[in-house]
Amino acid sequence: MPLPTSPVIRRARLGAELRQLRRREALTLEQVCERLGWASTSKLSRIELGQSRPDLADVLDLLDVYEVPSRQRDALIVIARDAATGRGWWKSLGEMGERQRTYAELEAGAAGIVEYQPAIVPGLLQTPAYARLRIVAGQLIDPTVDVDADLRARAARQAVLRRVEPPRYTALLTELACEPGDDPVEVWRGQLAQLLELAALPHVTIRLLRVGAGRRPLPLTPFSCYSFPDPADPRTVMLEALTTDVRLTTATDVDRYERMTDCLLETALPEEETVRALARRLDG
Repeated sequence: MPLPTSPVIRRARLGAELRQLRRREALTLEQVCERLGWASTSKLSRIELGQSRPDLADVLDLLDVYEVPSRQRDALIVIARDAATGRGWWKSLGEMGERQRTYAELEAGAAGIVEYQPAIVPGLLQTPAYARLRIVAGQLIDPTVDVDADLRARAARQAVLRRVEPPRYTALLTELACEPGDDPVEVWRGQLAQLLELAALPHVTIRLLRVGAGRRPLPLTPFSCYSFPDPADPRTVMLEALTTDVRLTTATDVDRYERMTDCLLETALPEEETVRALARRLDG
């Protein structure tokens, strides 16, 4: 079941709001924790950094300490509940790894997603057969990966593109990402067919980036940009590395990646030409 909001983003939003309230009252972490009888400052620090699911009772106690007026208090309680949402959903997908969980939370509450992939098809667009090849290849780095569990988790994430009110989704793929490489022909043909099927959805856009002489160099690192229905929720960029991912939420960082995205969109083939190019690959 898709989430109406993105818990990871609401946690970041709640933490920033609570930190601002504490500083407005000129209180230190130690002073707040002493008033509440909390054993250490680590609990409050993690809440302010958006690193833990907040307990509503703890948030209510903090709002009392900061003497938050009723209208602002009600708004923050809604954010706190959103930040703690999803326990049932995650319980049903308890096998989902931490990296996929972060992406799933972002995708579930996003109004818009833009992904850039220089080498492979993005996870939201992968067929089960293609995804299995990618996951098995990842076992060379992490032998503990459960392939079948990872596949089920990926399929659950992909449901976001088929829900009643899906996000606007744009994939920017290089030609390398759209070549079969060493993949079996039947797997690659199935993947091409799925790309064409998804590109036909009104909220999905796929654009192909050609690598050639005279064109500006393309970024080497995959990244994805997320925007959310509530404009006060922080726009977010995820950078995908080999063993971990980096989440960026500061306006300066996000603005730079959005400018890079605009440059890539200017360079990429139009949507219709991309579809024709993918269809030619499938026919060939």
